Amino acid sequence: MKKIISLTLAAAMILSLAACGNKTAGESDMEYVKKRGKLIIGITEFEPMDYTDENGEWIGFDADLGKAFAESLGVAAEFQIIDWDNKISELEGKTIDVVWNGMTLTDDVKAAMECSNPYFNNAQVVIVPKEKAADYQTAESVKGLQFAVENGSAGMEQVEALGASYTPVLDQATALLEVSSGTADAAVIDYLMATAMVGEGTSYAHLTYTAELNSEEYGVGFRKGSDLAAALNDFFKSAYADGTMQQIADTYGIGDKLVEQK
Repeated sequence: MKKIISLTLAAAMILSLAACGNKTAGESDMEYVKKRGKLIIGITEFEPMDYTDENGEWIGFDADLGKAFAESLGVAAEFQIIDWDNKISELEGKTIDVVWNGMTLTDDVKAAMECSNPYFNNAQVVIVPKEKAADYQTAESVKGLQFAVENGSAGMEQVEALGASYTPVLDQATALLEVSSGTADAAVIDYLMATAMVGEGTSYAHLTYTAELNSEEYGVGFRKGSDLAAALNDFFKSAYADGTMQQIADTYGIGDKLVEQK
C-alpha cells in the first residue's frame, strides 16, 4: 500500500512540475525577460562589435546597441560569451536570450532562429601575411591554402564552398592568432573585424585582408517564435530615425555599413 501511495505521490509531483514547466514555457519571451529583469546577450569577442575596454566593460557597436535595446525594455543587458557553434542550443536552453554578435543571416540561421531585419552589411574576407598578399587576391588563388576559421561561422561555410582545407577554432580572434603564429596559412573572418584588427596601427600590423568571398547581411537571433524580434525591429526603426544607430556606428568607424531601417 505504501508503495502504491508513494508511486501516486511521485506521479502527482511529476505532473505538478510539468504543469509549472508548461506555464513557464507558455510565457512570451518579452514577459520572461522583463520578469527576470535582464536580457542575456550571447556573444564572442569580435571587435568592433563586441569587445572589452580597459575596465573590462563590454563595448562595441553591437554591445552599445544591445544595452540601448535592453534599456528600452526596462531591463539590464548581461553579456555571455558562448561557443559560436552551440549558439542555437544556448538559445533553446535559455542560457542566453539573444545572439547579437555580427551574425550573418544565412538560410540555416533564419530557419533555426527568430531573426531581426538586417541591420549591417558585411563580407567574408581572406586574411594572409602582408608580404604574401599579392599572391592571394582572388578566391581561386587561395584554394590551396590551409585555413583557420571560427567553428560554425559564415567564414567556415565559405571555405567549405571553396573546397579548401581548414581547422575549426573557437572564434575569429583565434583564427587571426593562428595565421599570425604561422600555424595556418590564412583565415576567413568578417570584413568589419578585419578593418579593426589587422593592418597598420593594430596588433596584427603584419597581416592584411585580400579577397572578398561573398557579401552578406547581419541580423540578431532570438528563440524561434520570440516576440522580442518584432520589438527589436521597432527599436531599430526608431534608433535609425533619431540617429542613434548612426552615432554608435560612427563611434567605431563603421557608419558606412548600416542598413537603412524602414
